[in-house]
Amino acid sequence: MEQTDTVWIDVCSVDDIDEGGMHEFQHEERRIVIYRLEDGLFATDNVCTHEFALLSEGWLENGTIECPLHGALFNVKTGQVERGPAECALKTYAVRTEGERVLCSI
Repeated sequence: MEQTDTVWIDVCSVDDIDEGGMHEFQHEERRIVIYRLEDGLFATDNVCTHEFALLSEGWLENGTIECPLHGALFNVKTGQVERGPAECALKTYAVRTEGERVLCSI
């Protein structure tokens, strides 16, 4: 039997995140943001890979998050850079719901 090291963190209620909205949280040293899109919940690191800026203070539109500091764009589903100046993708995290609770893997 395969052992998994996945830890699921209970983050918030589904109702705490409006559709098209975000919810940021911190677990130990990690800053993570959960995005609620029309087709589900997604999570990435909350810090831009270009320079320190919280993506949760940026603009979420059509599945991309724009960094508030220099305008880098990231795909929130894949973490991939869609526009620089960032060159490195964001780390993504699995998200699931249990009843009305949102859980994020770390």
